[in-house]
Amino acid sequence: MAQDITHNTSGEGGGWISEDWLALILGLVIFGISLFSFKGVDLLGWGAKAGVWIEPGKAITAISSKYQTVAGEITRIDGQKITVKKKDGKTATATVEGDVSQYQVGQQFEKKGMSSTMSLVLTYLFALAIMTMGAVALGANVPRFMIGFTLAFWLSYLCWFMGHFAYIAATKEQTVKFGIPWAMSMSGEFGFILALILGLIIGNFFPGLANLMKEAARPELYIKTGIVIMGAGLGIKAAESFGLASNIMFRGFCAIVEAYLIYWAVVYYIARKYFKFSREWSAPLASGISICGVSAAIATGGAIRARPIVPIMVSSLVVIFVAVEMVILPFLAKFFLWTEPLVAGAWMGLAVKSDGGAIASGAITDALIRAQALDAAGINYAEGWITMTATTVKMFIDIFIGVWAFLLAYIWCAKIDVKPGQKVDAAEIWHRFPKFVIGYVLTFAILVAICWPAAKIMGPAEKELAELKASQVSIETKMKATTDTAALAGLQQDLDGVMAQQKTVGEKTKEPKSFLGKAKSASSQGDVFRGLFFLLCFFTIGLVSNFKKLMEEGLGKLAAVYCISLFGFIIWVGLFISWLFFHGVKPPTI
Repeated sequence: MAQDITHNTSGEGGGWISEDWLALILGLVIFGISLFSFKGVDLLGWGAKAGVWIEPGKAITAISSKYQTVAGEITRIDGQKITVKKKDGKTATATVEGDVSQYQVGQQFEKKGMSSTMSLVLTYLFALAIMTMGAVALGANVPRFMIGFTLAFWLSYLCWFMGHFAYIAATKEQTVKFGIPWAMSMSGEFGFILALILGLIIGNFFPGLANLMKEAARPELYIKTGIVIMGAGLGIKAAESFGLASNIMFRGFCAIVEAYLIYWAVVYYIARKYFKFSREWSAPLASGISICGVSAAIATGGAIRARPIVPIMVSSLVVIFVAVEMVILPFLAKFFLWTEPLVAGAWMGLAVKSDGGAIASGAITDALIRAQALDAAGINYAEGWITMTATTVKMFIDIFIGVWAFLLAYIWCAKIDVKPGQKVDAAEIWHRFPKFVIGYVLTFAILVAICWPAAKIMGPAEKELAELKASQVSIETKMKATTDTAALAGLQQDLDGVMAQQKTVGEKTKEPKSFLGKAKSASSQGDVFRGLFFLLCFFTIGLVSNFKKLMEEGLGKLAAVYCISLFGFIIWVGLFISWLFFHGVKPPTI
């Protein structure tokens, strides 16, 4: 069996900083670099993004369109920008240098981009450089860290690559695109599970290889850095959702507050009362099961000063159970909730405990319920509203992490780790509070503030455009159904009016839409490294997890608490609360 691999995370020893503070700094550095996208400079645009694949050579692309190959039929030429329609029907835009008069609408166009290999190598080199600087600050053995990180990067990225294989990751809609008869529909996040499994195998059966990566096996550093970066993406979603669907936002906020005041207390009680877990184990377990999986478990562990193994073990369980939920819940929603589509979306957000898992489940549910409603009742719901509801609810849950970490830090100082007669000390609360949460809140707040003015315009405008589009479809349907000349003339006049209104609204949204596009580009570039750090976290979780020690610590009992809590009441309470707040609220129809 492999030796237990642990690290000093307090900042004592050879280093001058703790992993907590280092994660805050590294996350903010990557976030800051990504913001250059607002100036049109994609400093991280070469970052490698993995997509669902059948052909391995097409699996990885650079995240920014400026570094991607653009090919297809030219549909529009606007100055130096050429818009093309690709083979898959989607549009893409490329900026060309020099004379564009040689190009015409209807021609075939191709602009070569960065190769997959170069994108991945640059991603590795940047991650190695920034994490090696972190290793220096921590006082780590730098040569051993670089060797360990290199091995961990390529092994874990291999898992990420395999996790995106179409037969594993493709949704029902994507199976048609790839021309395959079936898929497990696990989404690309199944790569996290593969990374965890590979890490466990190496950590327990190949001690020599595990020892080579020992210096770089720092799951908490990776996940905390990733959480800081994650705040930016949530900030954009928050700004957009506030403008787009305030009703859903309000209901989602009410739902998560009510749900988690119930969830956390019940899970904590079960763990303490019936499974005899200590507070150190029960609090991260309750947060991981009830709030937001890995992120919440890590934040809670930091707030109560739990040993690193505690949130690591909880995180391992989260990934496994998310995969199970993604397979089961969307299909239950299809059969039993197709008449209440937004209830189904909120349920995915409340029940599935990872960001990607919840949003992917919302997207699968969106497709399944829209198809079911059309087949069973002839109702054609607008695409995306179920997914948006799941995303909105999940976003509020993520925001809740920072609040909960502060509350737990206070409670542990004031009530748990306090001597008789001792008063709570503000300095001790600050000492306990997980500093990386500050970075998470900061990146979130900055993107909300930056995007809010544009989102405030886009929200009502997009709602108006959706209504105009529905009117257009309705008029066109009537035109196809009549041969009366007078009626056709009147309908044509109505259609011209609707099209003119669409053009007016489109012009009004041109500038804010472009601004939000830059914000999303910045967020997506940072998100490449958020995903990478999450991946490294799961791989190194496996690497540091000794089966024998895990069983001694009570892994079997942890799984039992998780299973009983999740399938015994969390899923069903989440369904009830989703029904309570979203019953009768329908997406627009087309």
